[in-house]
Amino acid sequence: MLGLPKATELHKQLPKKAFYAKFQMNTAAKERIDADISKIAIVNEISPAKVHIAEGEKVKTFFVAQVTLKKKDFDERTIATIAKLIPQNMLLVLECKEEAKLALYHIKLMQTPWQPKESFSVELKGATLDAVWENIIIQVCGVQIESGNTLDEQLKVDDKRQMLEKEITRLDKLARKEKEPKKKFELAQQINKIKKELEGV
Repeated sequence: MLGLPKATELHKQLPKKAFYAKFQMNTAAKERIDADISKIAIVNEISPAKVHIAEGEKVKTFFVAQVTLKKKDFDERTIATIAKLIPQNMLLVLECKEEAKLALYHIKLMQTPWQPKESFSVELKGATLDAVWENIIIQVCGVQIESGNTLDEQLKVDDKRQMLEKEITRLDKLARKEKEPKKKFELAQQINKIKKELEGV
């Protein structure tokens, strides 16, 4: 799967009932998983013994899990719950019929767009598994790391930008609808203030 070396392949099913019992999930979480997921299986183990890449300070090994979905419009909380509960670093391949997307949890749930299953591949790029895992995060979230930033710093910057852009859009809609000149002017001032803040991010 994903063009990974054959030596990494596993075929370990994770029965949902065992998953519920191990993590003592509440009824609502169980119902979400049952509604969205057909089955879960661990399909690859990326470790120094399997790929001859040195372990990192943080990442000693990571796994690839194949998650067969019942529908494409799944509840993201379901996938986030699974990713957070499993203690190992886990790259999820979410499959629905002939399409798939990659997902993982790092600070928040990150996903690629849907693509045909066969179009996905993952390159194990890096001298250690720390670097390999970071490069996979970059591939999944599509982040462009600016000079001087770490991955986590860049993710925070991007989140801040998105938040400010959404606020500008929201205020702009209000300003367009507003008929009172004074309120319209105040909204315009707020928009300009946020735009200046955005330039500095």
